[in-house]
Amino acid sequence: MKAASIKVLKEELSHKTSNELLELCLSLARFKKENKELLTYLLFEAANEDQYIKEIKEEMDVLFLEINTKSFFYIRKSVRKILTSIKKYIRYSKKKTTEVELLLYFCLKLKQFKPSISKSSRLQNIYDTQMRLVKKAIEKLHEDLQFDYTSIIEEIESTF
Repeated sequence: MKAASIKVLKEELSHKTSNELLELCLSLARFKKENKELLTYLLFEAANEDQYIKEIKEEMDVLFLEINTKSFFYIRKSVRKILTSIKKYIRYSKKKTTEVELLLYFCLKLKQFKPSISKSSRLQNIYDTQMRLVKKAIEKLHEDLQFDYTSIIEEIESTF
């Protein structure tokens, strides 16, 4: 089965009643966990982006504490899993400030992580890649925010 384009879907949805739209949304939410998470964000979290960011940071703290530090293989695997979930949350939000905040916090947690990521070239590459993405995202923000976030980046890079 070939999926219809967004334009065609939008046109078809415009012909549906509010009850039919409600049923479609609920069936989407039942179908896949990611759809349910997106719907939850749109309904409950989107109005308060700061709280959303705070909750994700708290979740990140817990995930970093749970990492198995017996070998760099396990550390790398856990870090990739954390990064995947962060990217998913960023996709839900679609706001550059949220992206910058979450990726900066991820990089900070990675830099503070013991054992040091500098002992693993792969972990260091993950960190470097995310910092590049943060810098690219910062360029698209307002000048005042650019200055604030750039100073945070400098602080992270100079502290460790």
